[in-house]
Amino acid sequence: MLRRVTDPTPDDTAAQAVQVARLYYHQGLTTDAIARELGLSRPKVSRLLTLARRTGLVEIRIHDPQAQPQSLEAQLRARYPFLHPQVVSVPPGSPENVWLERVAVAAARLLGQVLRPGQIVGLAWGTTLDAVSRALTPRPVTNLQFVQLNGSANALDFMSGFVTDTITRFAANYGARAHLFPVPTFFDDPATRAAMWRERSVRHVLDLQDHADVLLYSVGAASAQVPSHVYAAGYLDDADLHALRDQGVAGDIATVFFRGDGSHAGLPINARSSGPDLGLTRRAQHAICVVSGLGKVQALRAALAGELMTTLVIDEVTARTLLAPGP
Repeated sequence: MLRRVTDPTPDDTAAQAVQVARLYYHQGLTTDAIARELGLSRPKVSRLLTLARRTGLVEIRIHDPQAQPQSLEAQLRARYPFLHPQVVSVPPGSPENVWLERVAVAAARLLGQVLRPGQIVGLAWGTTLDAVSRALTPRPVTNLQFVQLNGSANALDFMSGFVTDTITRFAANYGARAHLFPVPTFFDDPATRAAMWRERSVRHVLDLQDHADVLLYSVGAASAQVPSHVYAAGYLDDADLHALRDQGVAGDIATVFFRGDGSHAGLPINARSSGPDLGLTRRAQHAICVVSGLGKVQALRAALAGELMTTLVIDEVTARTLLAPGP
């Protein structure tokens, strides 16, 4: 009787990919030589090398001695010593939606590298994080939890499905638990928010937010070419927008607004916002800000002035504009 050969497990495949990668990158063997040594077909070797790169088992870095001293990352570190920047290259002349796609892939890869079992990850929903959620590589992480940082409901309940899908997509990718935050994005009265915050179920989510090990978010800006949902989807009326301009607001993180110097205390709208105090970005081990698009430069510059992140993932065009002299 012929015995059925079982398919290799994911762990077996990963181990084989590492073995092939070591022979190819460390020992310099060709794919033909590796195929002969391991008894594999040449296409199989190529697929394993691709798998190793795609899943992060292999990372390729290019060190250009001529460009390194003037690199955008080096300039960002020099200007913002607290910052760990990652600048993503984009095709010359490409539109901003392509920049966002490239940055989302880089941010997804970075998130996969920093996650550890038992962590809590806070997510601020929006266009950028939706793009990141679609670029994730599936990988189970034990006892991982994702928590929504700000509410998503307005009078029309327009974005709740979008936000729920984004948060649950992150959680499903890592076999993690998702904690949604089904409260209004903005309350009509600060007293209403204070009463809601006393509810036990809401307190549970707020406690998870406060203990987040990793934060993932972007900066919101009304002027972005790929507009932030909070500005584009009817969450703010004309009176709100006029007030924000009069108060020198430059942007927001998780629907909490900040001024051009990065300060956020004393802004009336923040007393009605469902988002967390931005001091959370200084307490978390990893506060990862993902930014793409020239319309976000002013908001990003202000957030950096307030040191409202530890890590920045940004496309090269936006980074170059950020570093250029300007207001």
